[in-house]
Amino acid sequence: MNRILSVGTPFPAFKKTAVISIEKGKEFYELNSSEVINGSNWTVMFWWPKDFTFVCPTEIAEFNKHFGDFTDRDTTLIGASTDSEFVHVAWRRDHSDLRDLKFPMLADTSKSLAEELGILEANEKVTYRATYIIDPQGVIRWVMVNDLSVGRNVKEVLRVLDALQTDELCPCNWTKGEETIKA
Repeated sequence: MNRILSVGTPFPAFKKTAVISIEKGKEFYELNSSEVINGSNWTVMFWWPKDFTFVCPTEIAEFNKHFGDFTDRDTTLIGASTDSEFVHVAWRRDHSDLRDLKFPMLADTSKSLAEELGILEANEKVTYRATYIIDPQGVIRWVMVNDLSVGRNVKEVLRVLDALQTDELCPCNWTKGEETIKA
């Protein structure tokens, strides 16, 4: 396995096809990292192992449920896996919890971005459940990687995003609205 890119590292540049709709003729969009990492917005990119599975749609639906919480924080949300855009759109059409997603589903079919991030599982060559928070300058500020069988906690992603956006010292279990540490 490659070394996982971590905090303080620039997020790799990418240009990938993403699914943005299930409407015929409007399904696909070429997503470029320079559109997303643009000096003004934060980015959260989360990866799942593969489409048409069991844990993945619970996470994707939960991120979608909190989409407004991310936009309220000037944060672009992107979901990704190594499945093709055609598999993504078929899954969205097939699964009721995925039909109305408000964020793009990135298709890293070449596995090049996942490989560069170091998040490919060695045997099956699917991605671990990795979540990246990227600052407006394109630097990774937080990364969390779960094993294939364990779903992540979207509220924890939001809590960490809030803490990073304070640009202050935040104690253990800090949540938005609480006092930060004055050094």
